[in-house]
Amino acid sequence: MDRSMSLTSSSPSMVASGHSRPKARGTTGALALRYVDAARWDRLASGFDGICQEQLHTYAARRWPGVDLEPVEFVSGGEVVGGALVMLQRLPLGLATIALVKWGPILAKETAPNAARTIDEMVAALVDEYADRRGMMVSIMPKVEKGPGNRLEALLAARGFVSGVGVQYPQRYVVDLGVDDDTRLAGFAQKWRYNLRKSMKAGLRFEHAGPEELGRFFTLYRMMSARKMFPDFSAIDTVDALMAMPDGTARPELFFVSKGDETVAGGIIFTRGRTACYLYGATADSALALRAGYFLHWHVITWLRENSTAQFYDLGGTDGFAGLHQFKSGMVGEAGHISPLPPVMNYASHWRARAAGMLAYKAREGLMRGRDRILVLRLNVMRRLRQRVGRAE
Repeated sequence: MDRSMSLTSSSPSMVASGHSRPKARGTTGALALRYVDAARWDRLASGFDGICQEQLHTYAARRWPGVDLEPVEFVSGGEVVGGALVMLQRLPLGLATIALVKWGPILAKETAPNAARTIDEMVAALVDEYADRRGMMVSIMPKVEKGPGNRLEALLAARGFVSGVGVQYPQRYVVDLGVDDDTRLAGFAQKWRYNLRKSMKAGLRFEHAGPEELGRFFTLYRMMSARKMFPDFSAIDTVDALMAMPDGTARPELFFVSKGDETVAGGIIFTRGRTACYLYGATADSALALRAGYFLHWHVITWLRENSTAQFYDLGGTDGFAGLHQFKSGMVGEAGHISPLPPVMNYASHWRARAAGMLAYKAREGLMRGRDRILVLRLNVMRRLRQRVGRAE
């Protein structure tokens, strides 16, 4: 690791007890790591180009209540250039601790001329603080990128990080928001274009709603969950906290589609930074025939282009469902891209952290694979039962 950088940090205990944080030191161009409190982090990171829901303290505290969270900012030349929300997972028997950064570290300005160097220096600072000084395994999950490779994954590998486990269905579907409506429409898959045009003739209405309308979304979501009878492993329990974030922060936006007086579809969209993200959706029984999902996303794309700084719209993955692949790939079209999330990348300076961390990841992977197999069996049984009921009727 490059030891020429000036790396400083205040301790987490000082922040928690209310002591002032030491100022970053070093000459212009040196990078300093500083711990910050949760409220400052969410306000600060909300203005970063690279912000995503996984890097919000508000989200992670509700989603992962069993881990400790340490937000850190990176300062260069007196300016905050990026940061990371570090999740500390202590392993059983006190064998080691994993310092996990999901979809980070994040840059304040992703298009800055020195952005690549800044990312490299932020990674070096995390390794110095968490792996070298505190004896943890550092795990970093890079965000999806367009192209044959992933720049952060390559950077981490060059710094000695080792590829670990990945998600079972890694493909992410990303819409490019930088094209005009005519180009976008021409780039959609033919079936997607056909369904969108059908929806435009169905008398639907698009609406951008405030957080006070969240109950309306949950009513729709509960109806959908009861209809589909799928086990819900999503982070839907974080929505209340996210929507309670104050104005000017990375609070998600709420959208609805209605037919007359009936709400037939809804979506919760993360809109901050350069990449917006589809978080949750819900539909009524009538939505399929009305093609309400096509109508919703067409108007969300327009809203993002006109009302946000987002240049991309991440639709998420598919969990292996062919119907979702067809819908999302058709929307991505020719301008967007379908690219895989890289696996988690791991680094440890000490053998105990390395061995315990790798064992913990392998055990978790086995548990998740077993859960997924049970889910597939359950869905197949439900599908056959529905087919029998349909034939009986």
